[in-house]
Amino acid sequence: MPETVMFWIMGPLAVAAALGMLLVKKAVHSALLLAWVMITLAFFYIAQGALFLGIVQVVVYTGAVMMLFLFILMLVGVDASDSLTETIRGLRPIAITAAIGFGGLMVSLIGRASLGREPIGLTDANADGNVQGIALLLFSKYVWPFEVVSALLITAAVGAMVLAHHQR
Repeated sequence: MPETVMFWIMGPLAVAAALGMLLVKKAVHSALLLAWVMITLAFFYIAQGALFLGIVQVVVYTGAVMMLFLFILMLVGVDASDSLTETIRGLRPIAITAAIGFGGLMVSLIGRASLGREPIGLTDANADGNVQGIALLLFSKYVWPFEVVSALLITAAVGAMVLAHHQR
C-alpha cells in the first residue's frame, strides 16, 4: 500500500518534470528537472528493494554526473539563442533517423524482454545480496550489452564535444 501511494504521488511529478525538462528554455532549469527525475527514480529503486541501485542513482548520477553537467554548463555559459543555431549542416536528418531507429530498437527489446518469461521475484534474485546479484548478471549474462552501452556513452560524450565545438 505505501508503495502504491508513493507511486501515484511521485510518478506524475516525475512525468511532469520530464516534460518540463523538454519544454523549458534555459539549460540549467532543464538540468535541475533532470536531477529531480533521477532522484525520483532512486526512490522507486529503494521502494522496490534495490537499495544498491537507489544509492548509486543518487550518488553517481544525480550527485556526480549532474553536478558536473551543471558546472560545465555554467562555465561555458550557453545561451538559449546559441543552442538553436546549427554548427554542423545536415545533422538534423541524421538525428531524426537515429532517434527513429533507437525507438524501434527499444520497442523490439521491450517486447522481447517481457514475452514468455516467468518472473523469479526479487528475493530469489537477491538471495546472495543485492550487489552480488547485480554483479553476477552484469558480468556474465549481460556483459555484451554492458560493453555496448559503455561504447555508446563514450560515443555520446565525443558527439557532445563535436556539437559544442564552435568555429572561432
